[in-house]
Amino acid sequence: MDPSWYLRRLSRMGPAEIAGRVTDVVRKRQWRGVAGEKPSWLPERRFVKAPGEDVLAAVSGEAVKDLLVAADRLMDGHAEYFGVERDDLVAPDWSYDPKTGRRAPSDVYSFDIPYRSEDAVGDIKQIWEPSRHQHLTVLAAAYALTGEERYAERVAAHLKSWWAANPPMRGVHWVSGIELGIRLLSWVWVRRLLDGWARTPALFEDNPVALGQIWHHQRWLAAFPSRGSSANNHVIAEDAGQLAAACAFAWFPESARWRDTALASLDKMLRHNTFDSGLNRELATEYHGLVLELGLAGALEAKAAGVAVPESTWLVLLRMTDALASIVDNKLRPPRQGDADDGFGLIIDGAAGDGASRWASLLDTGSVLFGRLDWWPETPGGDVRTQLFSALAKDIQVGARRPARRRDDFADAGMTILRNGAIWCRCDGGPHGFLSIAAHAHADALSVEVRHDGVDILADPGTYCYHGEPEWRSYFRSTAGHNTLELARTDQSVSGGPFLWTKHAATTVIAAGTPSRWSAEHDGYAPSIHRRSVELEGADLRILDEVRGEARPCRLAFHFGPAVEVVLTGATAKLSWTADGRERSASMELPSQLKWSAHRGETTPPLGWYSAGFGRREPAWTLIGTGTASTEMTTVLTVPAFDPEGPPL
Repeated sequence: MDPSWYLRRLSRMGPAEIAGRVTDVVRKRQWRGVAGEKPSWLPERRFVKAPGEDVLAAVSGEAVKDLLVAADRLMDGHAEYFGVERDDLVAPDWSYDPKTGRRAPSDVYSFDIPYRSEDAVGDIKQIWEPSRHQHLTVLAAAYALTGEERYAERVAAHLKSWWAANPPMRGVHWVSGIELGIRLLSWVWVRRLLDGWARTPALFEDNPVALGQIWHHQRWLAAFPSRGSSANNHVIAEDAGQLAAACAFAWFPESARWRDTALASLDKMLRHNTFDSGLNRELATEYHGLVLELGLAGALEAKAAGVAVPESTWLVLLRMTDALASIVDNKLRPPRQGDADDGFGLIIDGAAGDGASRWASLLDTGSVLFGRLDWWPETPGGDVRTQLFSALAKDIQVGARRPARRRDDFADAGMTILRNGAIWCRCDGGPHGFLSIAAHAHADALSVEVRHDGVDILADPGTYCYHGEPEWRSYFRSTAGHNTLELARTDQSVSGGPFLWTKHAATTVIAAGTPSRWSAEHDGYAPSIHRRSVELEGADLRILDEVRGEARPCRLAFHFGPAVEVVLTGATAKLSWTADGRERSASMELPSQLKWSAHRGETTPPLGWYSAGFGRREPAWTLIGTGTASTEMTTVLTVPAFDPEGPPL
């Protein structure tokens, strides 16, 4: 980062955070000698709880099949991380980035490594992701379900390899707390799932190397917690990993202290990171899933160890689950809002990242823990993770009044869902992200996202990347990259870096009182005000845009999902796509006072792209209307009704 970035970042911190970060800098210098310190451990070291045969037998045959397909692919050395295929995972180089071909230094003091520099280390997420060891939880689950020792042997080989290649405080895997926290969580579940293997105690509780790694991980997390403007999903991961490890690996004199501190912090931070409605305050839906997974994993581990978990912790997790049940579409897909980096708290199922599987699993877990409400959507059930979570706890009693029907409006988060049959529409009238830096926000005020029977029609384009490609990072979180109005070729909110916004647009919802109408405005272009109204009536979605104030050049953008073909004629667009073997069509009448153009897969500058997941992008149609925002502009999207049970064409 150039020096100006540090000044902008500093300007977003309060006095307490600045003082804490100064302390961190001093401590990081002092920790050069910590790597050589040896832990002491308790003479009695037992593991807290392992699943019984009845739990494993409850996993559906389809879930077992998916898991073993994923596990066998891993056994062959194959995996995909963020769109990059790897075939070297039989014996991985834990510091190698296959995307750039670079290798991060592994023999350097961790805090001396400029890990954000792609020139110095490569793509850091490509290096970090395999070292979360979530592929090992999949292999360990394959062992638990089949008893085949080859899976357990590969897990043991990878753990020994990683521990040898990454001694404490050497290399890039000791830099970021979220990585340490998630890695600890994976180790807890690896130990649990390998419980029936005769060599497991020698791998964990009777292994001085493993004991040293677990101790150093927890000591690191106790010393360098995320704080202030960075206390978002990272601090949840740190707390959940620390809590789970201190409960499951209660093998050290410090374990009780680490456990109590982590439990208190997790309770506080879950409340801090969650609206009363249950939606995550970062307003980035994938992080809602990540935080919910992490919170459940940490709290359930504590309960399994006989630790009293505050009711407020369960209440937040309950509200998050009910909120998720409300916002998914009829294919169990939640909104695509804000940043998304394919981050998971715990991966056990083979199809965890496939479509709606993640969200169905979270709802199934919520059913086991809190009870399923009548209005919740149906889910397939029988996934691996839910069955394993249920072995730790069931029927959590929370003194809370739960929604009697599905919620369509989340006023505190500024999210409204309009529905009519197969049509699902998200309207964005919320705050610009969370905390002073709003790290994972996009400049998307008043944007809409529209699906038809789960297919993206008006699509949120996604995220694609964080580091290394600044032009693409800027595009995917820009105003022009979303289904909203841009004035004077500038974003509504001002970016100060890839995870920093220095000026936040403020949005006010004017009306969201009925299931078919919504209206809001924002001040990101002050003194001009952009106001948008959306109405869903029958097959018609009507969008009215107004700019109050001086006439200014504008661009009105509509981005389509990759399945949608677009033919533009003047101010009319014909849309077509195929879903479930059936041809579908729709039409858009666009504001005639603007000049419309169609774009797809352009690179100079980027325009017309869709990112289905981190590190992946594909061309998709975008319509841009240019002109002057001086009058009301009306757009009408018409999606004819269809019979979802009818025969395919």
